[in-house]
Amino acid sequence: MSMGAYDEDEHERREQKASNVDASFDDERTNYEGELEYDSGDSAEALIDQFKQMKS
Repeated sequence: MSMGAYDEDEHERREQKASNVDASFDDERTNYEGELEYDSGDSAEALIDQFKQMKS
């Protein structure tokens, strides 16, 4: 049997495994409460200047 090849039993096993659905997990949504802050960073001009400075 070559690499990647499998017999009929293996095909049936994989087919059965792929057709099973696991619904045992908790499907309730998790609610997160709090704040989110982010820094938009420097302006595009400031970033370009910084890049030019780094290149030289």
